[in-house]
Amino acid sequence: MFKRLLIANRGEIAVRIIRTCRMMDITTIAVYSEADKNSLHVQLADESICIGPNHSTESYLDIDRLLEACKLKNVDAIHPGYGFLSESTTFRKRVEEEDITFVGPTFNTMNLMGDKIKARETMYKANVPIIPGSIGEIKTLDEVYEIAEDIGYPLVLKAASGGGGKGIRIVNDESEVEKYFKEAQSEGEKYFGDKRVYVETFIDKARHVEVQVLGSQHGEAIHLGERDCSIQRKNQKLIEEAPCAALDDKTRASLHADAVKAALACQYESAGTIEFLLTDEGYYFLEMNTRIQVEHTVTELLTGVDLIKQQILVANGERLSIKQEDVRFDGHVIECRINAENPEKQFRPAAGKVEALHLPNGCNTRIDSMLYSGYVIPPFYDSLVAKILVKGENRSEAIAKMKGVLEETVIDGFPTTIDFLYRVLSYQPYISNDISIKFLHEHKIV
Repeated sequence: MFKRLLIANRGEIAVRIIRTCRMMDITTIAVYSEADKNSLHVQLADESICIGPNHSTESYLDIDRLLEACKLKNVDAIHPGYGFLSESTTFRKRVEEEDITFVGPTFNTMNLMGDKIKARETMYKANVPIIPGSIGEIKTLDEVYEIAEDIGYPLVLKAASGGGGKGIRIVNDESEVEKYFKEAQSEGEKYFGDKRVYVETFIDKARHVEVQVLGSQHGEAIHLGERDCSIQRKNQKLIEEAPCAALDDKTRASLHADAVKAALACQYESAGTIEFLLTDEGYYFLEMNTRIQVEHTVTELLTGVDLIKQQILVANGERLSIKQEDVRFDGHVIECRINAENPEKQFRPAAGKVEALHLPNGCNTRIDSMLYSGYVIPPFYDSLVAKILVKGENRSEAIAKMKGVLEETVIDGFPTTIDFLYRVLSYQPYISNDISIKFLHEHKIV
């Protein structure tokens, strides 16, 4: 087992990783920007090193600075967390070239699943349902017209390397095909250096349901159940829960089996997530996240499995220490992401000093955060400041428990989304489980 692990991240995920490493007797090295010198992860880590100025491009996203920190601190492993460089194939390759263990999947898997066209092809060959559309790259307008005869309009043109809404065009009828085909190609090339595009049918209303998987280099993979992440704002998840209350037993079993097939098809090693869109007609592979996710804590509270520990064991070359039949699902878990944002001003990011702080505790209540009294939130990074999780015997109890915890939570000094999330949890359509990825928009909550 490696002994010195550098965490190439910050915030609550860095704190989360440190806590598991302590239990495993692994020395942790925190990296930080000048703005983060007083952050909790720097205080909790065994050692720390400053890697640059405030802006992430000059610190947390600077591969050369991170690898130099590895040399100075003589580390033998890196955990990338989520965001920043966690899905960068360039970073993954450089880490391997330095003969440092990367706590995550292989370069080949990240490269395969990061390419949306290759990922669709892989899932298609593995007989995992994909959104109806093209198999492979679309090179001509005639190919788009031909596929449209099968799937109809509207359809979606997507850049192979697109993300964050870039390189995506919704085509309502044949007259728009040529214009949007060129725009999707152009935007893909401009933002990602990749002009390849593909076609999918347009799905207007669906749930976002994802399955947590674990795989190892020994050709094995298991699932740890699904999460419903449909409550989103501009593709940013706000509330996650597990299990998904919209699934019947047969569909759930099929979804889990397909997620395991997907993990095996791409020879996945480590913890990862297979994302699906769930509609009234069925479910379809959306993409794979080749990293630990923000909401991994939902699965941890539901199953009692420490996913960071499992990632480290797999990175050390070990077989999975959990068999599928060992995984138990107990109760219903809800997670609320607390962001330093002002919902009254279009969710404008906020910064400031924590003037007062009270984070509740109780049976089956978990809070992951980097906040402490007097901490000053820098304005340069993601607005997530805490994740509040509760587990109830069922969904109704979990909702009631979460509302009680939010009522008790005090974070003073800057605006947060606590009151907004409380209102969502109190809204009858949410309580009735009548939700989709457009829930907040359709009900004019945002």
